[in-house]
Amino acid sequence: MTSFSIGQTDFLRDGRPHRVISGAIHYFRVHPEQWQDRIDKARMMGLNTIETYVAWNAHEPRRGEWDATGWNDLGRFLDLVADAGMDAIVRPGPYICAEWHNGGLPVWLTGDDRALRSSEPSFLADVSGYLRRVYDIVAPRQIDRGGPVVLVQIENEYGAYGADKAYLEELVRVTRDAGITVPLTTVDQPTDQMLADGSLPTLHKTGSFGSRSAERLATLRRHQPTGPLMCSEFWDGWFDWWGGVHHTTEVDAAASDLDELLAAGASVNIYMFHGGTNFGLTNGANDKGRYLPITTSYDYDAPLDEAGNPTAKFFAFRDVIAKYAPVPEEQPALRTEAPSFAAPLSPAGAWVDAAAPASSSPHPLTFDDLEHRSALVRYDVDLPDATGGLLVIEEVRDLAWVSVDGTPVGTLSRTRHDRVIEIPAGRTLSILVEDQGRVNYDRRLGEEKGLIGVPTLDGAPLTGWRSTPLDVAAIAASVGERIDAAAPGPSAWVGAFTLETPQDLFLDTADWSKGYAFVNGFFLGRYWRNGPQRTMYVPAPATHAGENRIVVLELERLLAPIAAFVGGPSLGDTAE
Repeated sequence: MTSFSIGQTDFLRDGRPHRVISGAIHYFRVHPEQWQDRIDKARMMGLNTIETYVAWNAHEPRRGEWDATGWNDLGRFLDLVADAGMDAIVRPGPYICAEWHNGGLPVWLTGDDRALRSSEPSFLADVSGYLRRVYDIVAPRQIDRGGPVVLVQIENEYGAYGADKAYLEELVRVTRDAGITVPLTTVDQPTDQMLADGSLPTLHKTGSFGSRSAERLATLRRHQPTGPLMCSEFWDGWFDWWGGVHHTTEVDAAASDLDELLAAGASVNIYMFHGGTNFGLTNGANDKGRYLPITTSYDYDAPLDEAGNPTAKFFAFRDVIAKYAPVPEEQPALRTEAPSFAAPLSPAGAWVDAAAPASSSPHPLTFDDLEHRSALVRYDVDLPDATGGLLVIEEVRDLAWVSVDGTPVGTLSRTRHDRVIEIPAGRTLSILVEDQGRVNYDRRLGEEKGLIGVPTLDGAPLTGWRSTPLDVAAIAASVGERIDAAAPGPSAWVGAFTLETPQDLFLDTADWSKGYAFVNGFFLGRYWRNGPQRTMYVPAPATHAGENRIVVLELERLLAPIAAFVGGPSLGDTAE
């Protein structure tokens, strides 16, 4: 069998110097029927390796309910990498960041007072169980057993979070005890503190950066005098958040930075080669003083766009790689226009009442109290003496629509730091709260969602709340064909369109406000006029020949009852 090890200056493959030229594809962000296509195109760009995170909360959203099938079939993904003649790098975390909800950590893990990402015993016990399950998949697929896996990463940018060496040592012990024999790595941004805090002497340090390659590699070399230099997150683009712009990087500049990196003899993992999509409710959020939820698209301005088409960056990177390594003659087909057409949408009535029974309590229950994993909870309370006044909420996580006796009053936004709203006199106060995405970075991992604290009305506590969870996917599946008049507020809409063959589509949401879209029961994700994203990617495997059904759960108002499909993506204005 083939060996893979770390030498004095290089990675060694069967004892010979070897350069890793890798690209990131997150299997959990790509439809499984499209994995093969994305891997093949990575090979065509000249990559010899595919890297992926493992998202714990995708595999085990509820404690003890482990799933490694379908979208979570990491073993099949790695087998496809091997079939393409490529190597694989696996980064199981347990924390991954990745602009993925809760940084990849399950909500059941982070929803208590345990010290996260630490050597706290109960946290380590859960992490160890998770890693063993991952390694049951990875260990038999290592290169020395005939598989593709050449490197496994310990934790992820840990130097930006903590310095608990006992934690890292235990992760290494569990990894080795589970039969992982390939070299183990860590990654941190190349600063002295992060590199010192985030690794161990027994682990191979790598860097994460997207420019000034020579300078960053020099810093990495100061902390690691021997062994191969590697940037295991070469940032070739960036992610988007709702209310921002679509981020892009200049093609020639990105190619030049890659050239500088490879000219220095370093190995690389391009983050991302193909970003994919935050389907469903899987997007994360950042909060560095202002809460910013990540968009549904994770296009990342990568060499392969959200729909798997090569971009100008693909061919520029391919030309750079060809200077340092063999590149196949085969090239991917260029993007062709998707079908453009429109399908009428018919109103199917209000949908926020189609929910599970409410839970009564003195104060509002959080999503976490309710063990609710979907996007919405509705809170209702009887107003004392049918009065109005100044409503104050300690914190809204993350966006709330306030109404009294069914009449909309206004919204409260975490992003805007809203806490106060004047409400009119009435009998019942209702507050619909959306979890817009769990923070994926730093100290806000695992924070509760919903109405936080005890709301007050003119300074007096409001008590006697009814908290009703709404599972938007289940509601979409139950939307019938009845045609009711569109009422104010949240409304369901249904439509149909016909295709001759399954194919990629781009759903234009510019005339909708905010909500969730489904095609043939497949949860495309969130849309929002707040932008920058204007189209939603519909993967071909979610469609079929013949009639296809679309369901839209609108939270505010459709400006036009039309499902418009356009020829290509529209991800918003870019930064200048």
